[in-house]
Amino acid sequence: MFGSDNEVKSDKIKGAKKIRKPRYAFQTRSQVDILDDGYRWRKYGQKAVKNNKFPRSYYRCTHQGCIVKKQVQRLSKDEGIVVTTYEGMHSHPIEKSNDNFEHILNQMQIYTSY
Repeated sequence: MFGSDNEVKSDKIKGAKKIRKPRYAFQTRSQVDILDDGYRWRKYGQKAVKNNKFPRSYYRCTHQGCIVKKQVQRLSKDEGIVVTTYEGMHSHPIEKSNDNFEHILNQMQIYTSY
């Protein structure tokens, strides 16, 4: 008989907590949403966020085997600020040299939420 109650419905262990990847958020004053950080990214999504007129964009690192993701969104309170949140650590060196990257780092402010 199909669908009996004795079947195992999931491989997940109840009560087990998901291991979180490190997250880093930066605020940057910029006219462009996407800042060149030396890595290559592929956009995989975008969604409207409550109480913000700017959408949030989702990206993955394109390097094979790298699982880093980032989110990019403008602040609604100050349209000149872009918040970029990285999740995870790259498993490879920076893919392209960028002399402008030093300038971007100087503009970044670490964004913390309490």
